[in-house]
Amino acid sequence: MNNSSLAVPRSVAQHPLPGASSQRRAWARRLRSGMGYLLMILLGILFLIPFFWSVSSSLKNDTDIFIFPPVWIPTHALWSNYPEALSYMNFDRLLRNTLVIALLNTVGTLFSSAFVAYGFSRFRFKGRDILFGLLLGTMMLPFQVTMIPLFLLFQRIGWLNTYYPLVVPAFFGNPFFVFLLRQFFLTLPRELEEAARVDGANPLQIWWRIILPLAYPALATVTIFSFLGSWNEFLMPLIYLTDQKLYPLSLGLSVFKSSFTTKWGYLMAASVTMTLPPLLLFFATQRYFVRGIALTGIKG
Repeated sequence: MNNSSLAVPRSVAQHPLPGASSQRRAWARRLRSGMGYLLMILLGILFLIPFFWSVSSSLKNDTDIFIFPPVWIPTHALWSNYPEALSYMNFDRLLRNTLVIALLNTVGTLFSSAFVAYGFSRFRFKGRDILFGLLLGTMMLPFQVTMIPLFLLFQRIGWLNTYYPLVVPAFFGNPFFVFLLRQFFLTLPRELEEAARVDGANPLQIWWRIILPLAYPALATVTIFSFLGSWNEFLMPLIYLTDQKLYPLSLGLSVFKSSFTTKWGYLMAASVTMTLPPLLLFFATQRYFVRGIALTGIKG
């Protein structure tokens, strides 16, 4: 037999089979995907270390907290730190105050921002783009610039040591949330509004019965952001509230720290307890949060 008939053609030797090439591409994609997942896991562990240390410290006494090398898992967990810390700081009253502020802020921000965003996204009027640009420009103005004028204003109208300075501004909209909702409203088809107008619906009915139900992912995102911001707010209650009976959890925790300078186990227990509600809220609404962020900004 002629050996030349068994030789592999030069074109086949230079260019591998399509199946081998697709296999290599598949393995490369799997490798990149695996490296991405590994990087996210490592970053997740890195961000969880402070929280895990807080939980671990909340179950220790002061001596075990500052021992070196550190002990991550306490041998004798002091679960009594939680009821003792919450009982001393009057957690029920602080939680009630925080929920009042956070819920009113969330409701006011949600409806006012959605109402303003509906006007900017659905109505055409002279100077609309200029007004929207001015609205976005207020986002560049830090709170420290307006802090003193606002304090003098609220002092003049007698709102100091009340919840009004913490709640009433939320009912006039938030520039960032107006922008977020406007971008989402622009993605909704106008044919739905035209059909509603044919049926006799006015703009307010269209906003309430059509726009808001379709915008629940963006509204859920605004709800989460607003609630978490109000829950963790420290500076504004510190400025406007002087009566400790009106303090939210953020200020109550600060007073607790000054009272128990050496009781770090109590402080950690109170901190972990304050962190759990927003953490659970985020995980419960994570799907709507991610969807709302992803769908905004599609249309400019």
